[in-house]
Amino acid sequence: MAEIFRRQHAGFAADPRPDLKRRQHALAQLAAAVRAHEARLIAAVDADFGGRPAAETRLLELLPLYDQIAHARRHLRGWMRRRRVAGSRFLWPARAFYEYQPLGVVGVIGAWNYPVLLTLGPMVDVLGAGNRVLLKPSELAPHTAEALAALLAEAFPLEQVAVVTGDAEVARALTRLPLDHLVFTGSTRVGREVMRAAADNLTPVTLELGGKSPAILHDSADLSRALPRLMTGKLLNAGQTCVAPDYALVPPGRMEDFETQARRAVAAMFPNGLNGDYARIISDRHLARLQRLVAEAREGGTRLVELAPVPAGANGRLMPPTLVFDPPEDSALMHEEIFGPVLPVIPAPTLDDALAFVNARPRPLALYYFDDDRTRQDRVLASTMSGGVTFNDCMFHVGQLNLPFGGVGASGTGEYHGFDGFARFSKKRPVMVQPRLATTGLVRPPWGARRRLIGAMLAFARRSAGR
Repeated sequence: MAEIFRRQHAGFAADPRPDLKRRQHALAQLAAAVRAHEARLIAAVDADFGGRPAAETRLLELLPLYDQIAHARRHLRGWMRRRRVAGSRFLWPARAFYEYQPLGVVGVIGAWNYPVLLTLGPMVDVLGAGNRVLLKPSELAPHTAEALAALLAEAFPLEQVAVVTGDAEVARALTRLPLDHLVFTGSTRVGREVMRAAADNLTPVTLELGGKSPAILHDSADLSRALPRLMTGKLLNAGQTCVAPDYALVPPGRMEDFETQARRAVAAMFPNGLNGDYARIISDRHLARLQRLVAEAREGGTRLVELAPVPAGANGRLMPPTLVFDPPEDSALMHEEIFGPVLPVIPAPTLDDALAFVNARPRPLALYYFDDDRTRQDRVLASTMSGGVTFNDCMFHVGQLNLPFGGVGASGTGEYHGFDGFARFSKKRPVMVQPRLATTGLVRPPWGARRRLIGAMLAFARRSAGR
């Protein structure tokens, strides 16, 4: 890996500013390689999960990846454009501008839950910004990792894009390289380790983590409309999504209706039960953890509702969609990110109570609010902090390529997607151009001859600042 990094670093040093045509060509190569390997990627993801609907892989991984590539290719010319800015008045007539410059070699550590999109998605922005890529897919999705390694080796020379596969030790070794930037998608716990390792080389990091993303349902919310959207966000990929709603805050008087509408929504999504349209849990260890969380809540006297039973004799790691009503505050279910099809439902009598509940916890990656009232929507925005927000739906703000995607605090640092990704993986380089005649010659020693001029400038600045 160190030798690969050395070759990429040397290649960038020799060719640090790929032009628009070459960047667009690199993105087109990526799209063509993914297209040629689509069937293998879908089969690999299915094998890694022990069963995941091909439709989910197409809809949630391939479609947004192609869209991201197309968006970058369409806008790269404008993003790369040099931008003039107004010069500071005390430095007139100097002019100023800035431009975006590639960083160099960027490391990307992908995630297992969407092993195609969350590995190649950051790479789109990294390539668009003109960088080299050293990529490590998740070891928890080994079939997909091998498929990604094969398609990228066909599409790119090692000096431009390289893939390293292996266990967590390989990922740790990657974080210790003197990279120009490092992108990690995964848990908050591992994110802390990544940041510590990167700090030794002062490597800047983009951490896309997770957290307990709340869904607040106002008393006025139409539950017949809200619950299908809420349960879709919770059950796509069997809840193994970083922006899936982690718990719901519901007025006590609407709990019964919430349960009824949740049952209807799940029945409509899976009319034939938990069949091939429902994803499996990624590993036995992850399934055992989810079962432990539910068992602990049950032992604490919490009411549980399975919205669709696991069919008798079903093979694979199936976890039924489960509502957990008002679990104990000290339960693991209320402190760990769930990352599965289990939804705690917490009574919140008023919007104030719901906002206080959210604000008493670490800042989440996403926040969802169901209510058509614009005034209350603005109040939710003003009173909370989260990575992103969707009103009256779940998850799909991530697909808005003109909006940044990223967390805040414990849910991550930095953002990408669209222009924000291009800027994240670039150096915004400021430039000042001084003309032949410059006023800066008036502000150099000897100071005695400049005392009145400096006084006048200072007085003008004071007046301007105080207006």
